[in-house]
Amino acid sequence: MTGRPVNYLYEPPPGTPWENCAYAARVMHIADARAIAARPSVDREGYELWEAPSALPDFHDHEAIRRDYYPEMAELACWVTGAREAFVFDHLVRRREAGRPPLGFGRMGDGSRPAAVSRVHNDYSEASGRARLDKVVTDAARRAGVERFAIINVWRSIAGPVMDTPLAVCDARSVLADDLVPAEIRYPDRVGEIYLLHHAARHRWAFYPEMDRHEALVFKQYDSRVNGVARFTPHAAFDLPAVPADAPLRQSIEVRCLVLFD
Repeated sequence: MTGRPVNYLYEPPPGTPWENCAYAARVMHIADARAIAARPSVDREGYELWEAPSALPDFHDHEAIRRDYYPEMAELACWVTGAREAFVFDHLVRRREAGRPPLGFGRMGDGSRPAAVSRVHNDYSEASGRARLDKVVTDAARRAGVERFAIINVWRSIAGPVMDTPLAVCDARSVLADDLVPAEIRYPDRVGEIYLLHHAARHRWAFYPEMDRHEALVFKQYDSRVNGVARFTPHAAFDLPAVPADAPLRQSIEVRCLVLFD
């Protein structure tokens, strides 16, 4: 593309394309993360899997999610990262479309029915990651005392084992700063900034086969610490080959959580 990548997550104005950039499909090996000898770590590879069943019986009531699920995930985020405090600030329930159409950015039409996202991306950039602290910790005095913070994503299946469209994560150690491309994501009421990714053969991808409701994939989207830890973990959904026609469609929930460290 010329200039800055722009993607609309709702129907754009007449005459405006959904996106101003092109994507190159590349064949990449995606490893079975369950078979990795050394258990991945959120601070090393940028992700790890936890046995973390939720007491929430279903995920159809968004108020119940905020009331009951958010505290569970805040506790998990602190436990996994060693943070002293956590704030869950949003969530998204995604459902694979019937017929399994080609994957894209997961929001077509009016953007009201989020689906799986196959564009390799990271939810936050350096700029939007830093800006998120101001939006979550609104007390200036309290914010001034924060030396390090991070943004964590917790991803879970909500309808049994994922059989058709799992989530792949990229080892943060295999991603260089030059691979990351700041891009605009336009919503009806705001403009966000994420990272897209330039392809590199060195990128190391993995996924956890048949993730079930009792498991949670925790991965890092931003860390204000600039050395010694994973900072960004690109990720994307992908279709498994030879999925049976009667395989259940993937349903998942993701929450984003800001954590504060001592």
